[in-house]
Amino acid sequence: MNRTKILILGAAGRDFHNFNVYFRERGEYEVVAFTATQIPDISGRRYPAALAGPLYPDGIPIFEESELERLIQELGVEQAVFAYSDVSHLQVMHLASRVMAAGADFRLLGPAATMVASSKRVVSVCAVRTGAGKSQTTRRVCELLQERGLKVVAVRHPMPYGDLVEQEVQRFASEADLDRHHCTIEEREEYEPHIARGTVVYAGVDYEKILRQAEQEADVVVWDGGNNDFPFFKSDLEIVVVDPHRPGHETSFHPGETNLRRADVVVINKIDTAAPGDIEAVRSAVRQANPGARIVDACSPLFVDGYEAIAGKRVLVIEDGPTLTHGGMRYGAGVVAAQRFGASEILDPRAHAVGTIADTFRKYPDIGTLLPAMGYGDRQVKDLEATVNATPADLVLIATPIDLRRLIDIRVPALRVTYELQEIGKPTLADEIDSFLAQVPTPALA
Repeated sequence: MNRTKILILGAAGRDFHNFNVYFRERGEYEVVAFTATQIPDISGRRYPAALAGPLYPDGIPIFEESELERLIQELGVEQAVFAYSDVSHLQVMHLASRVMAAGADFRLLGPAATMVASSKRVVSVCAVRTGAGKSQTTRRVCELLQERGLKVVAVRHPMPYGDLVEQEVQRFASEADLDRHHCTIEEREEYEPHIARGTVVYAGVDYEKILRQAEQEADVVVWDGGNNDFPFFKSDLEIVVVDPHRPGHETSFHPGETNLRRADVVVINKIDTAAPGDIEAVRSAVRQANPGARIVDACSPLFVDGYEAIAGKRVLVIEDGPTLTHGGMRYGAGVVAAQRFGASEILDPRAHAVGTIADTFRKYPDIGTLLPAMGYGDRQVKDLEATVNATPADLVLIATPIDLRRLIDIRVPALRVTYELQEIGKPTLADEIDSFLAQVPTPALA
């Protein structure tokens, strides 16, 4: 049988999932390679044979996306399947043009082809862009479900940047689990806040296996989305966060617009810091794209213990890495705290950036005067530490979901900037959760 040759364009997440649930066991297709982008040091590897299945006894190679045209021609690629997130519609079509010009078809797989069904109820929390406030919204949803006596397990969108076989199914219930799995800063930022609240977290590579294991200890599974991707699981309630700091992005980025149009509930976050006109523009866009969605207004108030120390200081602000890089945010909670509490200056770390952190600034020149908390491996963590200590700050503001002081040695005083979701007015997320539970009774534990 002639097998259709497939190239999957990815970033070590959605691409592996699409392969596992759609291509892995289908003999009419041959996935000849993956490409990789967004995340450093994930090309040059192989998707291992132990995960790829009997049709792929040698595994599948992973190349840089920059080699796209060469791969299509040399490997005889017939279809290129786009499978990563948080890219503008314009970028997607530029890639499509490159693919078609090189002689292949360009393809997208949607929710119906890639979502896994659960025996338990599933609530998903996704967003239209990275940095919209998805993480604190997910924590709030888990808290509300737990307050109603339900056992909740959060399943996080994949971040498998290490040994893929070892990471096939991962369970995190303690800080010791984070150490045992050699988690990156990016992984810790997503898992640790859940663990601190008593929520077990699953993640990894094979999400059907992950779901089946999570179902054994959950009344409700909460899908904790990554970037602006849509859920890997069929969801009974889809909650989507939009960001009025970036009006227009809700309908101009892929696959965030898909999330918006699918949403049962849309959370308009950050309404305490966004311009009123931008809030109304986003609200109008939501109503136009998805008139049946219920809208919850919310903010993410920040908290800084010892905020008095900020006044008059030259500060270095560290923000979440992906939010500043492919998320494209120009400021976050750290900048708001610096301005609100009277910092004399926000220092520019670019002249002091070391190694892979300097590489990040070159790749994303619009980051500006903020330091992204990049930590995809030991070398990058060390470069982050060196960059922090080379910047002549009086004070460091850490506006990341975890306390970086536990991972790097900061030689000047540092303060944490934290934030949680707070609903404003009606309806609230509590109202939506109660309505959901009344309409969709939760099955007993298996």
